Amino acid sequence: MLLAYLLARCGVPVTLFEAHRDFDRDFRGDSLHPYTLELLDALGLADTLLELPHFPARYFRFHTPTTTITTTDYGKLRTRFNYVALMPQAQFLDFLAEEASLLPAFTLRLGAKVTGLLHDDNGRIAGVRYRDEHGEHDRPATLVVGADGRFSKVRRLAGLSAHSLGASSDLLWFRLPRRPDDPPEADVDLYFGREHYVGLLGGPSGWQVGYSLPKGGYAAARQAGVDPIRTFVARHVPWLADRIHLLESFSQITLLPVDIARVTTWHRPGLLLLGDAAHVISPVGGNGILMAIQDAVAAANRLVPLLRRGTVTDTDLASVQADREPAIKQVQAQQVAIERRAARALRTGLPMSPPPLLKLLTALPGVRARNARANAYGPQPPQLNTALLDAPGS
Repeated sequence: MLLAYLLARCGVPVTLFEAHRDFDRDFRGDSLHPYTLELLDALGLADTLLELPHFPARYFRFHTPTTTITTTDYGKLRTRFNYVALMPQAQFLDFLAEEASLLPAFTLRLGAKVTGLLHDDNGRIAGVRYRDEHGEHDRPATLVVGADGRFSKVRRLAGLSAHSLGASSDLLWFRLPRRPDDPPEADVDLYFGREHYVGLLGGPSGWQVGYSLPKGGYAAARQAGVDPIRTFVARHVPWLADRIHLLESFSQITLLPVDIARVTTWHRPGLLLLGDAAHVISPVGGNGILMAIQDAVAAANRLVPLLRRGTVTDTDLASVQADREPAIKQVQAQQVAIERRAARALRTGLPMSPPPLLKLLTALPGVRARNARANAYGPQPPQLNTALLDAPGS
């Protein structure tokens, strides 16, 4: 959605296909980092966006039965947006779609499901075949961008595959209401216990709660029912004990299989993969949206001048991957290390917990600020070439 907006803002005709009739779905990635808010501010969109309901999260904290560690304080960042805005992703997508619809070069096709790829006489991908309520249609294009998530249909149609780097856990997600007397600093928190942890994401009216499971443990958890989950949450997040009874059945729970995976080559002649279609980011750190948005910025910087000329080579597409892959590898390596530490804890029967030195390190001056900057912007964050917005044809 962001790449489509940027292309259209620069005068490049773009059609965005969405298989569903709207964006009203229960996404689990709801975090807009300072990088994203600064980008939207440069585009003149941030103030309008932040008029919508959101929750400004300042801290990232770990809790064990004996201690609380604040690892990250976004309030120490020297930016107008010194927080992570927790906003339903469907709301964010609706906002971007509405802003993009004001641009003459932008077309949104809802209820349009891509069913195939078109090829020219040289075998280059030259558009898509899609199905809507009126039947099947062909849409020729200079470039096809697959940004359709971890189970990407476009990736599969192109004969590309993502290789798993290793994940040892899955997450069960459910929602609980917010109360006025909830801890004011409970923004993005992890609560560790033996064999499980609970992750919290704050929102304007409630909490998203993630309960960890061993990889492949969903069937056993479902058979056990919600009682073990309610007991764990009441014990380790005691201020939620007064409402955990509202979790009554597994019908209120969504399974999020955790994965960390990457496609070796993100492109084919005429096609580029971005976001989770190219590299699956685990929920650890909450930076999947950040990585996808930065993909869009890097792609726009490279592609706008080329698409204005009407030619994009495979070398050009490889340059987008080259721009982004080092950062993606760094983020995924950190996530794999965390997964391995969690797996060791399960094997040894030790409580799942942060590294012992973490509390000492985060007490040092500047460490929380450095952690905040690293998570707010990610490694090697691309800067949008705003000159493209002012160029002829934009």
